[in-house]
Amino acid sequence: MFTDIARALCLPALVLAVSVPSVAQAEVAPRDGWSVIETDKAFPDLVDSLTAAIKAAEMGLVTQASASAGAKMQGITIPGNRVIGVYRNDYARRMLEASVAAGIEAPIRFYVTEDTDGGATLSYKHPSFVFAPYMAKGGDALETLAGELDAVFETIAEDAVD
Repeated sequence: MFTDIARALCLPALVLAVSVPSVAQAEVAPRDGWSVIETDKAFPDLVDSLTAAIKAAEMGLVTQASASAGAKMQGITIPGNRVIGVYRNDYARRMLEASVAAGIEAPIRFYVTEDTDGGATLSYKHPSFVFAPYMAKGGDALETLAGELDAVFETIAEDAVD
């Protein structure tokens, strides 16, 4: 009976030990509508640089989430990752005037991931890509807003990785 209990307790730990590293080691690949910028910066340094760049661009850091921080609280170590939602109320009002449905996309997110080589990658979907499904309803107003946000997000990304 002890052997059966030991097997029952060890199997989940073994599955976790085998599955977490293989999932966590995957890095963000380039894809349509995204910017993916690999850096030599350490993960926490890139998070700090991004936070400073958001503030310098006079945008709001609206949300943050980190699976690696959550895993750490459970005693599990996975490579660093943080999703940072960025927006500003004047953009939100203009977006909602153009398309209420587009509101589900705000805030628009940056994704910082720790690479296997010790560096970190900054990724984000271009705002024009994020808002593309709403352009038929949002028209010129949403297209103009998305173009402005493309430039803002590009500036933030450039400042963060410098």
